[in-house]
Amino acid sequence: MLSSLELCAGAGGQALGLEQAGFSHEALVEIDAHCCNTLRLNRPSWNVLHEDIREFKEDASSFKGVDLVAGGLPCPPFSVAGKQLGRLDERNLFPDAIDIVDATRPKAVMIENVRGFLGAVFEDYRDEIRQKLKKLGYVTDWRLLNASDYGVPQLRPRVVIVAIRTAYASAFDWPTPNPFNPPTVGETLHDLMAADGWKGAKKWKERADEIAPTIVGGSLKHGGPDLGPTRAKKAWAGLGVNGMTIAEEPPEKSFVGMPRLTVRMVARLQGFPDEWQFTGRKTPAYRQVGNAFPPPVAHAVASNVVAAITMKARKSA
Repeated sequence: MLSSLELCAGAGGQALGLEQAGFSHEALVEIDAHCCNTLRLNRPSWNVLHEDIREFKEDASSFKGVDLVAGGLPCPPFSVAGKQLGRLDERNLFPDAIDIVDATRPKAVMIENVRGFLGAVFEDYRDEIRQKLKKLGYVTDWRLLNASDYGVPQLRPRVVIVAIRTAYASAFDWPTPNPFNPPTVGETLHDLMAADGWKGAKKWKERADEIAPTIVGGSLKHGGPDLGPTRAKKAWAGLGVNGMTIAEEPPEKSFVGMPRLTVRMVARLQGFPDEWQFTGRKTPAYRQVGNAFPPPVAHAVASNVVAAITMKARKSA
């Protein structure tokens, strides 16, 4: 089994996908206490480090030789919803991640970020990242992947950056999108909506006949337990969902109107298995889900990373 070190692990979306692809986690580094509690709750055996990666990098060399360094680095520096300060944003952790790669020298690197990372304004910065990784012996590529192409019932475009040591690079291919559409919101959530006997569940399922818009988790400073800005809420309303807040429970038997989603429902739309639990009250729990990297997408990319590394190893044997 290949080993991994995950940075900014969040609530475990990418970690779960890596696990499904065959990686064993040497450590998961995360600064948010709620996320750390979630990781420990679901996987008591994981080595979860409640730490800022800026501090962790000072001791990162103890993980030298790990097969993969992965992470979902903070998105605000590159998000079109923000000021897009990139390298100038104090939350930009790319330099720290590259320092950790330098200290650990893994066979591969896998980093997730928002679509804004591919904006023209960051062309020079992307080239700088590629050149720094090249000096460390990696071939770097990135691609915009949509979660709905890998079975997630949500329109969620995300950039995935993969850097592989030169010896393995020729064996890596990006995952092929599924040849079929993901289930609709109605198909995905009908059983959860009907869990308390809501009489309108079947009719609602028929109305919610498309995949979900991108789920927005919000930040520590902005965003509460709702389904995003006004435009997103309108899209949810078109699916028969009240996006103003998140519900504690599914609609009751006699409920009339547009139902709200629970944290469990949102988690399923993100591709989490139902047994994955989220700690904390509604707001931090929803934020963990909304900011997650969908496990099926992480699984698809990581599986191809595994294939590239192991294929080369077999040929060299």
